Amino acid sequence: MEELTKTEERIMQILWQLGHGFVKDIIELMEDPKPPYTTVSSVVRLLEQKQFVTHKAYGKTHEYYPAISKEDYKKNSVQRMVANYFDNNSTNLLSFLLEDKPMNADELDALKKFIDQQNTSK
Repeated sequence: MEELTKTEERIMQILWQLGHGFVKDIIELMEDPKPPYTTVSSVVRLLEQKQFVTHKAYGKTHEYYPAISKEDYKKNSVQRMVANYFDNNSTNLLSFLLEDKPMNADELDALKKFIDQQNTSK
């Protein structure tokens, strides 16, 4: 799966939030200053070429739908990050996160329970 630019990712975030929508719907949810209609339309068409988005045509108007779930993109992005920055090692990622933002006791307990559940389900 291809990595998205920041602009493409922002538009995908909005489409995932909406479930489906027209370019005007996407623009409506974008931060000010809002980009021109033609810019957003061009990015959506690029996302369609990259097979992240599909559409339903109503004459010359198109309603866009995510072709890839947010969960699938998130999983792929994290896997890519772990491979590229943490030697493909989840422990290295977790160590980095804990050094950057330590967890409180409740968060650590929840993490331990999660890890225990993962070990017992295998």
